[in-house]
Amino acid sequence: MTKPERYKHFVEYFSKQQPDAVTELHYGSPFQLLIAVILSAQCTDKRINQVTPALFERFPTPEILAASTSDEVFNYIRSVSYPNNKAKHLVGMAKMLVEVFNSEVPSDINDLQKMPGVGRKTANVIASVVFDAPAIAVDTHVFRVSNRIGLTTNARTPLAVEKQLVLFLPKDTLAIAHHWLILHGRYICIARSPKCETCPISWFCKYYERTHTETALLKAEALKLKKVKEQKKKNALNKISKELKKRSE
Repeated sequence: MTKPERYKHFVEYFSKQQPDAVTELHYGSPFQLLIAVILSAQCTDKRINQVTPALFERFPTPEILAASTSDEVFNYIRSVSYPNNKAKHLVGMAKMLVEVFNSEVPSDINDLQKMPGVGRKTANVIASVVFDAPAIAVDTHVFRVSNRIGLTTNARTPLAVEKQLVLFLPKDTLAIAHHWLILHGRYICIARSPKCETCPISWFCKYYERTHTETALLKAEALKLKKVKEQKKKNALNKISKELKKRSE
């Protein structure tokens, strides 16, 4: 199967099955989404959604967050990954929003990346989700699933994955494709044990194509070796038993 064909099947399937896919992070404004995405780095959306209600209530505006301290913010986010650094990032981000961007979340990806805690992935999320920009954020799920399915080739960095996805995906699907890949990676194409047997897109997945037959053969071979070892062990025990019986007579 060619790469264009694989992309065609990918878009057709998810366009029908998940036409309204959105982020699982809870937020009520661009400012809140920016906070949530910064916090979500190397942490689950579920955990972030548990933390943010109290955080949003205490810091409803950039001005209030900017006037706070990282120590105070830490108390609200202590259960997320790297809370010390993220607390500092949130306060620094809020100060820049107030001082440089007139308390408005910027739409430009380069401007977004000027703020503490905002890398290219976070900037792409904000640009695509809030401003409907033709951008795609590459997190661990997007990186893994894109490579497994075969949407990317020899893409060893998030930026390399992003460039290939932008090149081959229809422009109007870039923003939602981010969510398709994340959700597929989160619930089916999981990191350690992908659920290939129940995956609805395994028929055009390069990983499945490459590993399924090999896996089946390896399992069969392993089972065969196991039976041989068990038979040898059984024969050895029978031999010992017979020998002991002769000696006792």
